[in-house]
Amino acid sequence: MAHDVNTLVGPHGVVRADELVRRVDRHTVARWVRRGRLLRPHPGVLVLPELFGEWRTRALAAVLATDGVLSHWSALAQWRVGPPGGPVHVSVPAARRALRSPGLVVHRVRSLDPDRIGGLPVTPLPRAVVDSWGLALAAGGRPRDVETARSAVITTIRERQVTPTALRAGVAGRPALPGRPDLLDLIAKVEGGSHSELEIWGVDHVLTGPGMPAFVRQFPVALARGSVRLDAAIPELRVAIEFDGAAFHGDQTARERDIRRDAALAALGWVVLRFSYRRLRSEPESCRREILGVCAARRSLLAGR
Repeated sequence: MAHDVNTLVGPHGVVRADELVRRVDRHTVARWVRRGRLLRPHPGVLVLPELFGEWRTRALAAVLATDGVLSHWSALAQWRVGPPGGPVHVSVPAARRALRSPGLVVHRVRSLDPDRIGGLPVTPLPRAVVDSWGLALAAGGRPRDVETARSAVITTIRERQVTPTALRAGVAGRPALPGRPDLLDLIAKVEGGSHSELEIWGVDHVLTGPGMPAFVRQFPVALARGSVRLDAAIPELRVAIEFDGAAFHGDQTARERDIRRDAALAALGWVVLRFSYRRLRSEPESCRREILGVCAARRSLLAGR
């Protein structure tokens, strides 16, 4: 009797070996493996070779091989707040053996309380963020991993996918977490209204310092067509500070939107100061002097009314 391999393996291209041999005899399965019609990436798991390059296929193969839960970088990828790629990370109970297999990293943990995303078991997002931070800041961590971990913190808080309280709770029980003070500092900055790396840098190096006024972060202003939030504002002077990320330099649509937005704010008496990524990084003192000059002029103007 002829068998169709693709139909037997299923739409995601992954199947447990013991499940397949219950439907097809063991010798047929062995022949498919020898001829390259099936791959055995991990013990006990078979995969269609043409699908093994896909993220979901590799993730499912790792879960089936370990009976584990996607975690760390792989959990961030499944939650869509980190890039897929690299070895698949899974977590299993500490009492179990950690499977060693190429393309697979198994973490033995004391407790698991998995969620499910896209049909796959995954660590809850707050835990995935904290776990990934620990990997990135550990000895041997790569700069790009640190960038990914920081981005996950900023993005998930900004998009209200997690709360600062939930992240702090995840940190509280891990006194030995690598980079723990830096993570708590970053959580506080994002909670305070710094919603990008550029805003964090701008606040630390431009808006903070001797003589600088007190700024309100993410200050809401009602316009005729909806409301906006200003990156930083001095409401009593109606002075707004906006940080323009490098990604928007060549985006004509975004620039036109900002022009309309600034015009609407000007109609309400606001002065908007925009600082580019290049200028903030290369001329912080000049940016600071400009802000102080505008603030002084506004005070004089308002005092003369």
